[in-house]
Amino acid sequence: MSFTEAIFRVVDVSGCPFYQEGDEFKITGNALLLEHNKGSKFISTVIIDMPPKRRECRTLITALTRILVEHERVDRIPDRVVSCGKCQGEIKLEHKKGVAIALVEDIKQHGTDVATIAAILSNFSIFKTLDERSLRDFVSLLRLKKYRPGETIISKGDLGKNLYIILSGVVNVMDQDGISITKLRNGEVFGEMSLISGDPVGATIKVVEPTTVLFIKGQDFLKVLNRFPSLQMYFARLLSRRLARSNVMISKEFSSGMTGTLSQMPPVELFQTLNYNQKTGTLRLNLPKGPATILFRGGAVVEAAYGRQIDKEAFFGILSEKQGRFQFVPGLTEQQMALPELGMFMELLMEGLRKLDEAVQA
Repeated sequence: MSFTEAIFRVVDVSGCPFYQEGDEFKITGNALLLEHNKGSKFISTVIIDMPPKRRECRTLITALTRILVEHERVDRIPDRVVSCGKCQGEIKLEHKKGVAIALVEDIKQHGTDVATIAAILSNFSIFKTLDERSLRDFVSLLRLKKYRPGETIISKGDLGKNLYIILSGVVNVMDQDGISITKLRNGEVFGEMSLISGDPVGATIKVVEPTTVLFIKGQDFLKVLNRFPSLQMYFARLLSRRLARSNVMISKEFSSGMTGTLSQMPPVELFQTLNYNQKTGTLRLNLPKGPATILFRGGAVVEAAYGRQIDKEAFFGILSEKQGRFQFVPGLTEQQMALPELGMFMELLMEGLRKLDEAVQA
């Protein structure tokens, strides 16, 4: 992780007894508002490197600190001129964005931050088995990072590198077709299964709302597991619960009908299979643009809906999709059984394929 240093250079002096033109003040740090299940915590880490052999002016230090709090991070401070003149003289400082510097570690050097973040994390289920000293040791290995909506934190198939803990925000757990499986929020963890098993990451994690995470590198995570048996038990229970939920989901899907993904069975094949086998029931699809449904009666299509599209237009829209999950649920209501067919199945299918060809050639 890296951030910028903000450099404020004195460009004008009028009666100030402390500083001269050319003196520089370098600011690093963060001023973060973190939300958790007991409210919010404001954490500020401000480091100001003073010009060598100069006295400290607390009025100026306060003014520079206020600027960091206003903009949250030093890399967000715009180019600007600052005036300080509340004591014996007046000076003007100019800021121009500095260069990126490596942050050797984000929390460990500042005892106050370690204590504050440890207090926040003590409310998370993953850390409730750790005593205060062990928790502080764990915190010293963590890094902090913020993500914007739409950003991908980890991708399915990648090698696991970090364990992530969500401090605030919401992320989507997505399958290979880009469909949301579930959402994770404050206090929840992800990335651990790949680190423990050594297998590639099993799902993509994509940010839904502005999200702040703490993460620990894989090699440090494995050391922590060996050191704290209580964490081994936590992750063993977590993996068991996730496996159980997965098995229940699969069992429910197969007991209620055919399930799968469009990457394995494209819409054309899926529709033809239901038609050929004269299936009666509801085909439910979870597609990138939203949910969709098609009602089949004896293999014939009697109703379709996809977003704002209905019937034929919805059928054609679903036919064009290449990614998504589907589930076929047998059976229709009496009212649904009485619906008229949208048209001869093969004519409907051929018309949809023709529209796809025209769209590609356009």
